[in-house]
Amino acid sequence: MLLEAVYHRPKMNWAYAYDESTIHLRIRTKKDDVDQVFAWAGDKYAWENTQELIPMSKAFTDSMFDYWECEAKPPYRRLKYGFLLKSEAEAWWMTETGFQQERPKTPDRLFDFPFINPVDIFKAPEWVKDAVFYQIFPERFANGDPSLNPEGVLPWGGQPQRDNFFGGDLQGVIDHLDHLSELGVTGIYFTPVFEATTNHKYDTQDYMKVDPHFGDAETLKKLVDLCHERGIRVLLDAVFNHSGRTFAPFVDVREHGEQSKYKDWFHIREFPLAVKDGIPTYDAFAFEPMMPKLNTENPEVKEYLLKVAEYWIKEVGIDGWRLDVANEVDHQFWRDFRQTVKAANPEAYILGELWHEASPWLQGDQFDAVMNYPFTDAVLDFVVRGTLDAKQFAEAVGRQLTLYPLQASEVAFNLLDSHDTPRLLTLCEGNKNRMKLASLIQFTYPGTPCLYYGDEVGLDGGQDPDCRKCMEWDTSKQDRELFSFYRKLIEVRKSLPALRTGSLRFLKAEAGEPVLAFERRLGTDRVLILLNNDAAIQTVRLENQPAGVWKDAFSGRIWENRQEGLDVRLPAYGFAVLVPGE
Repeated sequence: MLLEAVYHRPKMNWAYAYDESTIHLRIRTKKDDVDQVFAWAGDKYAWENTQELIPMSKAFTDSMFDYWECEAKPPYRRLKYGFLLKSEAEAWWMTETGFQQERPKTPDRLFDFPFINPVDIFKAPEWVKDAVFYQIFPERFANGDPSLNPEGVLPWGGQPQRDNFFGGDLQGVIDHLDHLSELGVTGIYFTPVFEATTNHKYDTQDYMKVDPHFGDAETLKKLVDLCHERGIRVLLDAVFNHSGRTFAPFVDVREHGEQSKYKDWFHIREFPLAVKDGIPTYDAFAFEPMMPKLNTENPEVKEYLLKVAEYWIKEVGIDGWRLDVANEVDHQFWRDFRQTVKAANPEAYILGELWHEASPWLQGDQFDAVMNYPFTDAVLDFVVRGTLDAKQFAEAVGRQLTLYPLQASEVAFNLLDSHDTPRLLTLCEGNKNRMKLASLIQFTYPGTPCLYYGDEVGLDGGQDPDCRKCMEWDTSKQDRELFSFYRKLIEVRKSLPALRTGSLRFLKAEAGEPVLAFERRLGTDRVLILLNNDAAIQTVRLENQPAGVWKDAFSGRIWENRQEGLDVRLPAYGFAVLVPGE
């Protein structure tokens, strides 16, 4: 047994309270090196009467390690624990101080989870687990009020550029809420709606004012109210890492230099403000001079931005914030942000934009979730790019799930494209079958899925700005078959609770193979998801499945296995979502 590969640490994603009576434990071992793992756990003040060996299950595996999990129900909300690792040839007890072959005589040197304090439990909004989000880029969704059009607005449907306008606005969204309801979405994520000079609005001029080209606060409140009547939650974009060049405090600094009372609102290295060799003399987003970085450690800046966060929740009733460039803002600001937002609405969803592993932000004191780009990459690498086989895909997403507490994974924001990436149909080179396969994984995977506007009707587009095309509203030009697919996909997700909150287990994911099968389980409810990522017909063979009837929740087709084991024949890029039949 390679003990050097064994890893565990208290707290973080390895030992955490899931609720007020449950602690989740995880441990890592070398791949295929350990046959059994037990958590040896009990109350430190009543060890003899409470100690038990809890079997751990191998939840996921990757190319190097196995990841084991279990849950403990401590009778007094505290836990002393160690691990027993067994293989055919040996057994080791793991304590906080190391490994030994004899069972420790006392629990003194075991790991310690001191107490489940309710205030410390990571709590994410329950409604997000059931949500299906739809991302809207307001300037390109629909022009509902031409009187708001900016100067030089172009006819709807033209070629998007970084600096052109087509007149999309909030009234346009209101006018097309029926489309969203028909599709079945229950949440909208809007890119920024506050006053700014660009079409994307990530250069905020006034955080307390809706952009006049989009409408006003009354229009936004009307939109939110109408969404709520339809059971649709609303998420706005908070750009707190940086402001725009026309933000009043930055204008003051530009005009008054070192004499400006706002000079400490920003990170200025040198006066006067200038751009030298393409780099501003002040910190900015990606060296972009029109997006100066805000000093969120400054008490005045913090007070201002936290008031913004609170205002739109209380006055307009939004249901949460998506946080732009969240990893470049200090952690203490986000801790205070969470306190402010949750005080205004305890059920508000706090979503950070991070493109990488995000453990430090997902401990329950900052974000509820992050935009799950590692998941995005894994799906695209498997289904679209073909750089991962089924086994490598299962390893990639399994490893990702072990990085965070379960609460964070249950509300992860799972996307396949956005305003920052090429559109899914374009990534799939126009192959709708691949597009559907990728979306099937997205909608049957833990977390909340998000559709980028227009994907459901066949909108394509390359890298920004091409991915920000005008929405197609001419039904004769929409791909209605694709719309029906997404509507059915959302319907299936909504009808099967296991797809939203059930556990995940891979049933078939082999090296060099294009077929994948996994199970979502919630109590006694089971859903089997099978897919064929190949241009040829494939038969998926699942061993150890009890004889019985299975129904495809997507197509309605019946599959029957008379003996133990299940064979499902899938067409090219085909799939099945199987539930036990009657």
